[in-house]
Amino acid sequence: MPDPVATSADLRPRQQVRVVLPSPLRALSGAAAEVTLDVPAPVTIAAVLDVVEQRWPMLRGTIRDHEGGARRAFVRFYANGADWSHHAMDTPLPAVVQRGELPLLVVGAMAGG
Repeated sequence: MPDPVATSADLRPRQQVRVVLPSPLRALSGAAAEVTLDVPAPVTIAAVLDVVEQRWPMLRGTIRDHEGGARRAFVRFYANGADWSHHAMDTPLPAVVQRGELPLLVVGAMAGG
């Protein structure tokens, strides 16, 4: 029987995306250095972070601001060898990251939320 409270995000195609987390986030969450996440399309930094924060709620506010979702100043994102830190959070990630061939790297100094 289908879930009566399924959202449109639940019905979108999903991709297996690899994410490398820095040691402060691993220590806080207990996550592995690299995790594989089931991310709904379109695969963007915001979509990946939504899944990260859903899976590890204690990370909310450490990578991006609680209110507006802006990237924290000392956090950087790297995809396919390029700095994606200043791309809009809703820009689709490179295809090699979306397919899980290369990970999205989250690096930097983290502060509590």
